[in-house]
Amino acid sequence: MSRIERNLAEVRATLVRSAEKAGRDPAEVKLVCVTKTVGLAEIEELHRLGERRIGENRVQDARKKIAQAPTLEVEWHLIGHLQTNKVKLALELFKFIHSVDSLRVAEEISKRAQRLKISVPVLIEVNVSEEASKYGVPLERRAAGPEEQEPLPGLFELAPRIAALPGVQLQGLMTMAPLVDDPESVRPVFRRLRQARDAINEQGLTPTPLKELSMGMTNDYPVAVEEGATYVRIGSALFR
Repeated sequence: MSRIERNLAEVRATLVRSAEKAGRDPAEVKLVCVTKTVGLAEIEELHRLGERRIGENRVQDARKKIAQAPTLEVEWHLIGHLQTNKVKLALELFKFIHSVDSLRVAEEISKRAQRLKISVPVLIEVNVSEEASKYGVPLERRAAGPEEQEPLPGLFELAPRIAALPGVQLQGLMTMAPLVDDPESVRPVFRRLRQARDAINEQGLTPTPLKELSMGMTNDYPVAVEEGATYVRIGSALFR
């Protein structure tokens, strides 16, 4: 058994245990294998082991890997920050975008998607922890800072506007929790994202209910699953 095979088995078992602990069906939780630190050989190994969702943080890095294996049947997920000037290329490479963090980016996706005659599944990235170093829209409308000309609209203001864009298929929300030693300390971050999604659905702010929650990484994914994650983004746990 290879190192990756052993690690993947452990991650899969942990996902099942965490889901069952919360009374959830483990099939609700989808694994995105994050390959930003590894190359094509590791991606091919994951493919051999049955994994089809591959996550990359940078558009340019993914472009190089995809070019090396154009026939590899995997679903590429963009999980890192997306700049508007990279949207055109991103739509050529990725099937799913987890990191829409502004209306401007969503509008650019809409414009490009309409030209390509496609509908792009996306998630809104939410900065639940309100860390200055993280991307994401705030949960609530925020006053303009020193580098901003106007207030930043919050999630409940943006979700219906993004969901209404042609060519954009809003499926849910994404967040990144602070990096901490004790995963229990970030449980409230995951819970707040789930509660925000549920509130959007209860208020009928989007044409169809939001189902997906992309949250949880190597350090904290069991807690994220217990709090309702439907996508977990795992990298180092697979390759250490």
